[in-house]
Amino acid sequence: MQRVIIGGWAIVIAAFAALAAIGGATMKITSSAFSEGGTIPDKYAKAGQNVNPPLRIEGTPADAKSLLLIMDDPDAPVGLFTHWLVWNIDPKTAEITESSVPKGAVQGTNDYPGSGYDGPQPPSGTHRYYFKVFALDQTLDLKPGAKRKEVDAAMRGHVIAQGELMGRYSHKK
Repeated sequence: MQRVIIGGWAIVIAAFAALAAIGGATMKITSSAFSEGGTIPDKYAKAGQNVNPPLRIEGTPADAKSLLLIMDDPDAPVGLFTHWLVWNIDPKTAEITESSVPKGAVQGTNDYPGSGYDGPQPPSGTHRYYFKVFALDQTLDLKPGAKRKEVDAAMRGHVIAQGELMGRYSHKK
């Protein structure tokens, strides 16, 4: 009986370790500008003021060494379209204010292509935009302007927690 209990606990511990290894721990990312699944205001669109919305981050693990933020659109005609890449964000960061990048963070090249934030601009219909935050067990050794493929490769195996916020934006005529 003792072997069964120990074996059961070993499975539970292994499952939690596997979840952590693939980024299974949950963080929370919210915005005062729109709710989960809500409409992103025009101000944050490419054709608007093209500034990033305010973001709040909660639940960062104490052992995180850095945060990574990605904003992307999975509904783009060309496939996944990246709007913003920011890494090496201090893990103590709880808020990213409107139209700002956290001090010391590094920005990559989005798919417009450009550096920094470029807001929603769907060619037609309504698209979903995901703001994803990842807690990493290291900082990323990438140069400013790195592209999504490089960021994805560098973060692989280093995600200890993650969260996401989804907003919608519709094509304007």
